[in-house]
Amino acid sequence: MKPKPKATTHERPLMGTMRLDLALDMNHELVRLAAAIDWDAIAMEFRPMYCPNNGRPAVPTRLMASLQLLKHTFNLSDELTVARWVENPYWQFFCGEEFFRHDLPVHPTQMTRWRQRIGEKGVEKLLQITIEAGKATRTITETSFDKVIVDTTVQPKNVQHPTDARLYRKAHAAMLRIAKEEGLALRQSYRRMMDRAFRKHGGHSKAMQFKRAKKVLKSLKTMAGRVMRDVERKMTDVAFDRHKRTMILAELILSQTRLTKGKIYSRHAPEVECIAKGKAHRPYEFGVKVSLAVTHKEGFVVGIQACPDNPYDGHTLEGQLDQVERPESRQVV
Repeated sequence: MKPKPKATTHERPLMGTMRLDLALDMNHELVRLAAAIDWDAIAMEFRPMYCPNNGRPAVPTRLMASLQLLKHTFNLSDELTVARWVENPYWQFFCGEEFFRHDLPVHPTQMTRWRQRIGEKGVEKLLQITIEAGKATRTITETSFDKVIVDTTVQPKNVQHPTDARLYRKAHAAMLRIAKEEGLALRQSYRRMMDRAFRKHGGHSKAMQFKRAKKVLKSLKTMAGRVMRDVERKMTDVAFDRHKRTMILAELILSQTRLTKGKIYSRHAPEVECIAKGKAHRPYEFGVKVSLAVTHKEGFVVGIQACPDNPYDGHTLEGQLDQVERPESRQVV
């Protein structure tokens, strides 16, 4: 159900809480930014996403949109964003709260589901709102869009550094979870042997005993493969359809080699790619390539796109310029 309009009052409470507008510095950057953003326009843009007369009333659109802006501004996870929101009165004022709150605004998973609901088009709308706020605060002007700089970089994923041993261990753990859920009696689980071999592989690698580490790595792959094949034999077709994605990922992890194209670097985020940066402190990064467009004079971000499959930089230029030109209807150079 669509969010209900939030009632505001200018009365001062007698006890128990405080009015944020009476306690905060009205010249703070977040307070001034909140005044520059057209929150009513955001609510109207995302109104079609909600059912008008069915279900529980949704969380206010301003709260969800502002939480996303705070999350990416301060580079935080969903969990840390809602946790710090409780501690920071300026964040609460930015999100449209009138009085200081001591409870979490939303569950962290609601932020994830909201991003999935709005999709790529919705994120572009949020970007356009920030551009309009930049104009309102005179951070950028109309002529700022005459010349933009386009470049690509890597958006790192929050994944562990991928190693074959760690991937084999995670694939094995996923097979054990499936066997437990489906009630399968495995011939042998190799649970303790996998843990012991994983620690031994780390010790050999640390000591640069690479021949011994390679031998232990082979045993890790063998044990994970045995459990996977045992699960495949004993599970029904219906159960396989339920766990199809996990089974396919495990098979890809166990079959890939050093020269395999499109390798799996993370089981929970298979879209992660290994991208060479060519820098001494970090030659490789694991994530997804993104294209950025910033104004030439102010360095204000006016366009951003994800570029999966690590395309050539020149092939991303046309799509990025199209995104910049769409809301402005102008030619950029």
